[in-house]
Amino acid sequence: MKDFLKAVLGLPDSEFEKITIVDPHLRQEGPADKLGILDVKVETASGSKLAIEIQVKNVREMRPRICYYLANMLTDQLGPKAKYTELKRAICIVITDFSLVTESEKCHTTFQMREVGEHFPFSDLLEIDVLDLTKTSSEKNKNLANWLNFIRAEREEEFEMAAQASPVIQEAYTYLRELSADEEARLLYEARLKAQRDEWSRLDEALEKGEAKGRAEGEAHGLAKGKAEVARNLARLGMDVEMISKATGLDAVQIDEILSEIAAD
Repeated sequence: MKDFLKAVLGLPDSEFEKITIVDPHLRQEGPADKLGILDVKVETASGSKLAIEIQVKNVREMRPRICYYLANMLTDQLGPKAKYTELKRAICIVITDFSLVTESEKCHTTFQMREVGEHFPFSDLLEIDVLDLTKTSSEKNKNLANWLNFIRAEREEEFEMAAQASPVIQEAYTYLRELSADEEARLLYEARLKAQRDEWSRLDEALEKGEAKGRAEGEAHGLAKGKAEVARNLARLGMDVEMISKATGLDAVQIDEILSEIAAD
């Protein structure tokens, strides 16, 4: 992980003399708040907070979701007596198997808070790094390209070829083979993969049912009913009001009425 993070961020070696894997759950202020779970959450020697997430399916709310995670990584640092000057950098690294940043042909795109016209930084507290596995051939950082080729490998010969590029990646490949041979680890992996697929399937079905019902009911009236049906299905899946509003176009008042109907049922 140290070698991979150095390849992505270009930070000095001293930052990675000590890294700590921390709880990947993002703090919830109340029971109704959305729970965020990142793949890996890391703290560096200086206290910078890093999140690493792998996404294989493109969903409409992907960009705002990343912003939500990043904002929480910053605000989670502020306790009752904390000072703003004590805030540490929050960096989100997102590895995608699809083109999330369609505006660029680069494999590695980095986003920070900068002045629009003159591009000088406002602050380095927030950063998003997107690594696109579909564009690895364009990556000029050789070590990073080797890591991404290893991550995107599917066949054994692809893993072996990527592993030959670096002793550290060879070590990772050896561990991966041991992990793959571990029956319990394999079952846990398959269970997680099934849960992900089931969640995607439920979401797709909820959207399809609502849209189909809206078409069947006719133009204006049917569209309204269809949106309401989509909102009901998304609410039952645990989506918050803001995300339901973005998915359906309904306002918060309309969604609150639908949630009250569900609670009454």
